[in-house]
Amino acid sequence: MSRSRSAQRSVELSSLTAVLPLVAIVPVWLVSLVVFWLPISIWWHVGFWTFAGLHFGAVVVMFWRPLQKVLVMRMLGARRPSAEQAKRLEPAWRSVSQQLAIPHRRFALAVLPSDDLNAFACGGSLLVVTSFAIEELPRDEMTGVLAHEVAHHLGLHTVALTLRQWLSLPIFLLARVGFFLQNVAVAATRSFVSHSSALTALGRLVSGLLNAIGWVFLSALVFSNRMANSIGKRSELEADRRAVEMGFGRELATALRRVAATEQATRSTQLRTETQLTHPSARSRVVHIEALMRRSAERRRSLT
Repeated sequence: MSRSRSAQRSVELSSLTAVLPLVAIVPVWLVSLVVFWLPISIWWHVGFWTFAGLHFGAVVVMFWRPLQKVLVMRMLGARRPSAEQAKRLEPAWRSVSQQLAIPHRRFALAVLPSDDLNAFACGGSLLVVTSFAIEELPRDEMTGVLAHEVAHHLGLHTVALTLRQWLSLPIFLLARVGFFLQNVAVAATRSFVSHSSALTALGRLVSGLLNAIGWVFLSALVFSNRMANSIGKRSELEADRRAVEMGFGRELATALRRVAATEQATRSTQLRTETQLTHPSARSRVVHIEALMRRSAERRRSLT
């Protein structure tokens, strides 16, 4: 695949299968919207499906570049690079954009304050790099990382993920409200009606129902996230493959070796668990990338 071809957006298998976790939460999303729609419909005569359509359509703000830099970055806790961070990021990003012949401002760089060696793609054009990665990665390794994250955007891996995150907002909010009201009901039962066995039983019933409601909404998110994590592993390999086709396989593999060494040195259980949930291991990705580069070299030799 030529560099110009590898820099084009295309629908890959993982971007299609990523629709499944999105579909899984749609019924629960509709139920959660009913709760918000009922009080609103008292004051404004708007049909439920119109209300649901407006909420779903509002996800466009997650893909509109000017709002991404304000809204999405704030939701993530990310920010624009400082002057010093920009000095380290911009040369690496310029190398990637020039090699792919894409406008330098087509994607936006953001920094997430974190002690993890990590980066991720979000929304329609955000490339988020942790502050620790900026400090630790040399320029050539950063080019490999940025090429990998661009590959996620070009493979449309972030579309279903962003839609799912948007639909999850009312579900997550209702789960939090359910657990909060359950705690209020428990406290009220203990404080005000403990003298009456009938009222105590009623309070416990209300508390149990609120707790069950909270867990129903939370379970839907957990189920959807587990499906997404499984699919996400495939998207990582597809992004690695595209990064190799872009010509950044060696740089990405070197960065991944650093990640593997960091994980082994820190022996952080939490870090290993989070990585295993959403990514293949760094070592297995290095093996995969090296195999892709060998096959690419063999094809070039056969053509010459």
